[in-house]
Amino acid sequence: MLFTHCRRIAADRGRRAVDPVIIVGAGPVGLTLALALARQEVPTVVLDEGPGKEEPRPARTAVLRPDTAALLERLTGTALDHHGVRWTGWRSMRRRQVVSEIAFAPDEPAPVHIAQHVISGLLRAAAADQPLVEIAADSRLDSIEQEPSGVTAHTRGPNGTYWRGSYLAGCDGTRSTVRKLQDIRFPGRTAVERHAVAALRTELPWTDQALLHRMPPWRSSGPFAGEVTARPLPDGAWRLDWLLPPGKDLVTPELLVARIRETLAGWTDGATPAYDLLDTGVHTVHHRLARRWRDGRVFLAGDAAHLLGALGTQGLDEGLRDADNLAWKLASAWHHGPHEALLDSYQAERRAVVAARLRATDQALPGLRGGGGLRHIVPGTARGHDALLTDGHLGRGALGAPGAYTASPLAPRHLQGEIPVDTPRGAPVTDVQVTAEDGSFVRLRDRLGRGTLLVLLIAPGTGVWDRKHWVSAGVMPRLAAAVTALPHPAELLVAESYPGAPAHSVLLVRPDGHLVTALTGVRPADLYAAAEATVGGAVEEGVGVEAGVR
Repeated sequence: MLFTHCRRIAADRGRRAVDPVIIVGAGPVGLTLALALARQEVPTVVLDEGPGKEEPRPARTAVLRPDTAALLERLTGTALDHHGVRWTGWRSMRRRQVVSEIAFAPDEPAPVHIAQHVISGLLRAAAADQPLVEIAADSRLDSIEQEPSGVTAHTRGPNGTYWRGSYLAGCDGTRSTVRKLQDIRFPGRTAVERHAVAALRTELPWTDQALLHRMPPWRSSGPFAGEVTARPLPDGAWRLDWLLPPGKDLVTPELLVARIRETLAGWTDGATPAYDLLDTGVHTVHHRLARRWRDGRVFLAGDAAHLLGALGTQGLDEGLRDADNLAWKLASAWHHGPHEALLDSYQAERRAVVAARLRATDQALPGLRGGGGLRHIVPGTARGHDALLTDGHLGRGALGAPGAYTASPLAPRHLQGEIPVDTPRGAPVTDVQVTAEDGSFVRLRDRLGRGTLLVLLIAPGTGVWDRKHWVSAGVMPRLAAAVTALPHPAELLVAESYPGAPAHSVLLVRPDGHLVTALTGVRPADLYAAAEATVGGAVEEGVGVEAGVR
């Protein structure tokens, strides 16, 4: 069935049949990559080491930033609010004092807290309805062979066989077999942080609001370090995380239950409220970064490429960004032939962003977790520490904000008409309402992930007029002609406004939603140069993937 779809797509494009992309690992990152490629008409085979489903683990959850939540909603066709909790606010407390409190308006982007098995379930359901995605259960990878024209993987188990693919992506987690088979080093730090975790159903004095409580005033029971985080889940459930001190002190069930009761009683200023314990565990945070994320036709993504998570940062959120970045580049190579500069940019961009986040966290850890020091004698130091932790949990600042590809090899150079807007070059664009080519009003993020560049004209007043009245007026015909002439498929959109962008400016946006450039007016030469740089520059004759096989 999948081979038939491969041949159909190739025939539609007047090309020979192309093998599917092999994805190793059927977790959230692997399934996201498969669906993102399918959205761009690229077939995939997902090798699932397990039986094809995940056991529910309420204590294993993820906090998704607004743009990664939007990515999953596009791919699954499901609003995550129905399966997780979009935070209404955030509070940071120290002892009995509220250090900071943030409220999110109903229409304001906010983090979404959701169980990982729920994410996987939504992705699996979407993949089951997608003919371009084949999931092979009970398929454990044991060898990879690369050739100039493709890659061959062998799996063992009940369905052991050989699989032929155009590329292979290792999304197979911390102990990645793909990474080991490619002999890629994975250096870093072990047990940077440890947390005792409990998922429980209870009634707290607040709802849908996350809380970071440092040095709570009640007596600590057992090996706990005086910091607890509470994050809401659906149906009155919560995930509670207690920071553990360095070392390997055993957290027994008795100690954890005592801490649960003590914490709940402290928050409710009385007796421990009734609660239903759903799941427990100890979460150990490691910081590691693979030396290489690309080896010829083989790529790494998610936990196979990096581990992070201290100080509120989210590893799965970064893994989903890996998949979003890699998908459109693999899709371009699959449809139009390999372009080494474009494929190499995946490692250059994503590894740099994750490395910067790891450095920022490692630099902040000694001051935040160390005993004594300046925080006891310098006024306001503790408040500054709480602000850093808030940034990590809310996806802001150096610890948590989405990375910008400012030093990307795909960044265009020497554009005469470039102007600054509120979004830095290489950063994710702000989601605004736009008018599509068919005249419909949609969100900018809804047009992402289709493999096309987005050209956004800022034209105040167009929202109140029917498209037929302005599509052939002013700068539109000239801009439409320039978009048609670009070296990569592009879609022309129009917006009433964009933060920091003057009227009649033109923004070029990558398929994964990062800003390429903003230009003053319609400048066909600058727009072409920027688009050409975004897809890796002009393709040289005779240059193919052989250069990348090692």
